[in-house]
Amino acid sequence: MKISSLQTARLEYVPKLPKMLKNGITQIAVKEGSETKSVSDYEKIKELFPNTYGKKEVVFKKGKNTSTDKKQVVGVILSGGQAPGGHNVICGLYDALKSTNPENELYGFKGGPGGLLKDNFIIFDDEYINQFRNTGGFDILGSDRTKLETEEQFSIVTDVCKKHNINAIVIIGGDDSNTNAALLAEYFAANKTGIQVIGCPKTIDGDLKNEDIECSFGFDTATKTYSELIGNIQRDANSAKKYWHFIKVMGRSASHIALECALQTQPNICLISEEIANKKMSISEIADYICDSVVSRSEKNMNFGVVIIPEGVVEFVPEFSMLISQINELLAFKKADEFNKLSTWDEKYEFIVNGLTKEAVDVFNILPRNIQQQLFFERDPHGNVQVSLIESEKLFSAVVAQKLEERRKSGLYNGKFSVLHHFLGYEGRCAFPSNFDADYCYSLGYNAFVLIQYGYNGYLSKISNLSSSAINWIAGGMPITKMMNIERRHGKDKPVIKKALVDLNGNAFKYFKEHREKWAIETSYVYPGAIQYYGPSKVCDNTTITLALEKGSFD
Repeated sequence: MKISSLQTARLEYVPKLPKMLKNGITQIAVKEGSETKSVSDYEKIKELFPNTYGKKEVVFKKGKNTSTDKKQVVGVILSGGQAPGGHNVICGLYDALKSTNPENELYGFKGGPGGLLKDNFIIFDDEYINQFRNTGGFDILGSDRTKLETEEQFSIVTDVCKKHNINAIVIIGGDDSNTNAALLAEYFAANKTGIQVIGCPKTIDGDLKNEDIECSFGFDTATKTYSELIGNIQRDANSAKKYWHFIKVMGRSASHIALECALQTQPNICLISEEIANKKMSISEIADYICDSVVSRSEKNMNFGVVIIPEGVVEFVPEFSMLISQINELLAFKKADEFNKLSTWDEKYEFIVNGLTKEAVDVFNILPRNIQQQLFFERDPHGNVQVSLIESEKLFSAVVAQKLEERRKSGLYNGKFSVLHHFLGYEGRCAFPSNFDADYCYSLGYNAFVLIQYGYNGYLSKISNLSSSAINWIAGGMPITKMMNIERRHGKDKPVIKKALVDLNGNAFKYFKEHREKWAIETSYVYPGAIQYYGPSKVCDNTTITLALEKGSFD
């Protein structure tokens, strides 16, 4: 197989480490901080995690390594959706492990948590690992979305670990995966197995962050990849001057991706789901907001523009959430069978409107027919609407088109409105990691082994001070329980890592809010171009604008 010159060069790239990790394993000492408590629901979380709750935060510093000298056999899994840099977490873990003792072993379980349960593994060696350094994707092992959350599963994992003399498991995943890591760690501790669990924060959505975790890995690369594509579309829009581009980007539960892409490219409109929920905006109000930009630009003979839409925006619209809830209730039990027997859409429409409240019918009738049908034809195994499959970019462009026609009839608009649609999703999940993500992920993996060596269990690998250069990053760990709260899931109270939504009082959103009125009317586009891997540090090693604004380092 012929390998591209870029791929060859990336395989040879040496990731940068924080100074305290760069000193070498034998020169890494540990400093413990104060005891921790969960985000909320302190007593409930403490009751559920009596053996791992309240542990101390950890920072590594230069000094004599006082950990116990023993052979380490470690297992690692990739869990959930792909994110750029996952390979480097494993490479960093492997290098730290082998540099400490060549006899140490790293088991990689294939196919995510499911592979761990099936004992489907590979024992890593240099030849295999070296094929994946600084590359995107999760193909080094593969992944799945199996949840590790039952006593039966924990018992199977225990048996698998004991079979191979594995003394620690590293789980690379998002909020749900690391919630499962905390549960597994508690089980190991309660049953005195002697097995440790360390998590690593992964998700391109950017919603696994807090005062300790400054960003999850993959977010940097994914948003830069999407921003390059948005910039290309904006350049085309500004050249052709005849299309409005409605671009949906990933991010169902939070709008971090949309916000970062807006900060990088300065589109005419970017919807922020959290703001929509806060203001209780209706679909009609959102469409009017977009229409105002279209009309203002049309008056300047600019019948083109760009709108960025977060993937999960409709779930944040109160009236739409109400509609979804009623539809789910309508088709519950045997009513779904009755609905499916109807042969024409007219018959199905009549069935629907007779089963909804007037308020829900009013919302339903705003939607274009193709979106109405998506609400009923694309359903999950439980019969519920799969909101993530709704083509919200087409929904909003259609409602905007309707409103523009109303304004045209009233003499308030006389422009042209031609639309193109885009969904940027999988394009960003497996891209070549940026230097930031390559370095960050390698550091996370390397750091995870130090946590293992010092005997920590139920901790998340933590690298902070990320807006600075890599050498100044701070390595350590935090108890996963510190990020947890109780949420209602499937009718039960469950401990989960709290998702981080866009902070409407945060610096990133404030900057966006200060500039968006100008962007809505003028053509202020920025064209970021492709991710740069070689050249000046200010070009190649820069962080996201979100992180720079949050840490006060944005120029």
